[in-house]
Amino acid sequence: MTYKELADLIFPNVKDIKYYEEKYPERNLPEGAIVTRFAPSPTGFVHIGGLYQSLVAKTVANKTKGVFFLRVEDTDQKREVENGITDIVNSLKTFDMAPDEGMISDTEEIGNYGPYKQSLRKDIYQSYAKYMIEMGKAYPCFCTPEEGEELRKKQEAAKVRTGYYGVWAKCRNYSIDEMVEKIKNGEEYVIRFKSPGREDRKIKHKDVIKGNVDFPENDQDIVIIKSDGLPTYHFAHAVDDHLMRTTHVIRSDEWLSSVPLHLQLFQELGFKAPKYAHISPIMKNDNGNKRKLSKRKDPEAAVSYYEEMGVPALAVKEYLLNIANSSFENWRRQNKDAKIEDFDFSLNKMSVSGALFDMVKLLDVSKIVISKFSAEEVYKKALKWAETHDEELTKMLENKEYSLKILNIERGNSKPRKDIAKWSDVKDNIIYMYDDKFLNANIEYPYQIINNKEDINKILNLYIEKYYNEEDDKQTWFEKIKELAGQMGYAKEVKEFKQNPEMYKAHVGDVSTVLRIALTGRTNTPDMYEIMQVLGKDSIIKRFQKARKIL
Repeated sequence: MTYKELADLIFPNVKDIKYYEEKYPERNLPEGAIVTRFAPSPTGFVHIGGLYQSLVAKTVANKTKGVFFLRVEDTDQKREVENGITDIVNSLKTFDMAPDEGMISDTEEIGNYGPYKQSLRKDIYQSYAKYMIEMGKAYPCFCTPEEGEELRKKQEAAKVRTGYYGVWAKCRNYSIDEMVEKIKNGEEYVIRFKSPGREDRKIKHKDVIKGNVDFPENDQDIVIIKSDGLPTYHFAHAVDDHLMRTTHVIRSDEWLSSVPLHLQLFQELGFKAPKYAHISPIMKNDNGNKRKLSKRKDPEAAVSYYEEMGVPALAVKEYLLNIANSSFENWRRQNKDAKIEDFDFSLNKMSVSGALFDMVKLLDVSKIVISKFSAEEVYKKALKWAETHDEELTKMLENKEYSLKILNIERGNSKPRKDIAKWSDVKDNIIYMYDDKFLNANIEYPYQIINNKEDINKILNLYIEKYYNEEDDKQTWFEKIKELAGQMGYAKEVKEFKQNPEMYKAHVGDVSTVLRIALTGRTNTPDMYEIMQVLGKDSIIKRFQKARKIL
């Protein structure tokens, strides 16, 4: 019998590969356009490293007027989790990284190069596996799992590499007639790739990020079609990236060691191989030691963590670009108001070693991002987050007009407030502005330099009786606080106090601190003039009365 007859016996009803080559033609894109993908397995939550990969892939595709698509690699169906695909799709949407093509829900997709779910492409893989058998480049293997385990033990005892290769690849040496007889006898089998490689030969590969890398050639006869008829990752990715016309495979560097096998598969299938760009993992400093961010140990490894905390998608993306290209931080300093899409991102400027993940830095980036939002944007985003995560904050934000006045304090100027790093910070940052919360709360009143009860009482009384006027502009308002300070025997100017400290108990800044603490219960708040303008006279009087009562 011939290889073609063997292939027809194994796969009698599949289409010729010419059908698929015509169905999925070369893409009509500008020269230099990058076609790349995010190709996760729905086997758990979406890792921040996956989001990082997606951001890099989408950025380079957009920059070159190319295509970024989402392909779901769900051939390992034993490990698939419920709602796994939905979580992947929603994570990309949440971070404004929806694909140009591919899966857009658990069951829906867009694009002309699908299906984009591997479990729906079984016939395609079998067509190409049949082609490989016809060419004598693949064969059925009848070894049982028990025989595979026995083989591994023999190799370990002989202190040689484990695997199915060379003299250890028993089934590759069967004649076609022997293979046919075993199939007709009903023996279970998988399809293996017949590797032409030798481990004593080297291949040279130029990775887009890592640069030149040398590897031993692949000589393993890997399984390409499992006994259930579905492909292994290695074979499926080669067929898919060819037919989807992927130009660049951007993936984690844990796959770097698979490059010899993958290049060999492309070569033996007669495909042009894509360029590979292997991204270093995101690392964490763990008591002075670097390790990969762990799904098990680190809550920040899950992208859902950022949504639960209320870190804006834009802040996460800014931070990830910061660790992707070291030049991003300087560019951002020089282009404070530019969109991140304007940054000249480059794959070959990515770090060869793993970037350290720094939550403090991410939250600092987030503070800057939120400081640039308008009050309306902060209100909408905080409310949307609160509706899922914080019932009390949702109720506080019911009065939109008042909430916007609060959120507009120190916003929209050259030095906007940077007190909110995530939407979960909003409640604590604004709760003192609500009389029903503030007047009923137990407040410590942490008075500072001026802590004499009589002096505090007098400052609060004098301010309301003599100096407060809702109509005052900021300059007039502060001049009146200076006058109040002078009347009480405090220095009207901080400079004056520093020059003659023995003449005064305190200065105008300390008087302001008394007013601030009586108003808010806090030593550190945004601009007090703006706070007073939002609160209004009635609220100020009530707050001062509460403060005097506590005294």
